Amino acid sequence: MTTRDASDLHHLSTPRTARYATLGDPASAEAAWIVLHGYGQLAAYFIRPFRALDDGTRLIAAPEALSRFYLDALTEHNRVGASWMTKADRTREVDDYVRYLYAQLVDDGLPNDAPVHVLGFSQGTATACRWAALGAARVDRLTLWAGGVPPDLDLNAHQSLFEPLDLTLVIGTEDEYISNERVADEEARLDAHGIPHRTIRFDGGHRIDPDVLADLA
Repeated sequence: MTTRDASDLHHLSTPRTARYATLGDPASAEAAWIVLHGYGQLAAYFIRPFRALDDGTRLIAAPEALSRFYLDALTEHNRVGASWMTKADRTREVDDYVRYLYAQLVDDGLPNDAPVHVLGFSQGTATACRWAALGAARVDRLTLWAGGVPPDLDLNAHQSLFEPLDLTLVIGTEDEYISNERVADEEARLDAHGIPHRTIRFDGGHRIDPDVLADLA
C-alpha cells in the first residue's frame, strides 16, 4: 500500500458575503472615493478619518477585505482584523478581490461620469494597484499611502493604464515601515517607466493624516 505525502488541491467558486462602510449619498455624489484599508484593519474603523471629506458631494466607500482573523489569537479573541491576501494561493485571492471590488463599486450606482479616486493604505496600496491594473473599473485618481506599487506588478505591461492616472504617493516622515531609501526606489521605478506621479511627505508615522486628506480632496 502506497501512502501519499500530500493530498491534491482543488478549487471551487462559492458566494461570499462581504461588507463595506460608506459615507455620503450615492444619489447626490459627484465623485467617489474608494478607500482600501491596511493589514489587520476593519472598514468601520478605517473610514473614520474620512468623515472630514463627507461634504455632500462625495461617496466614500471602504470595502473590507475578505479574510478576517483574530489579532489577539493567543489571548482574548476579542480584536478582529482583515487581510486582503497572503502568499497562499495568492493568484486566486487577487482574482477574488478584484472581482469583489468592481462589484462593490458598480453596485453603489454612481453616475457614469463621476470621477473615481482610489486610495490604498499600507497593504491596501498593493490591492489598489492590482485593481487599477487588472480590474474592469475606471480609476481616475490613485493614491498610494504608506506603500507602493507591488514589485510583482509588471509596469511594462500596464504602463498605458498607469500613465493617465493622477498618481500620488503619501508617506509619513516617521513611518516605521518605509525608509527614505524605499521611497527613493519607488520613485525611481515609476520614473524609469515614464509614469507621472507626485510625492507628499508629512510629519507623522504609519497612519492616515486628516490634513493631507483635506489637501488631496
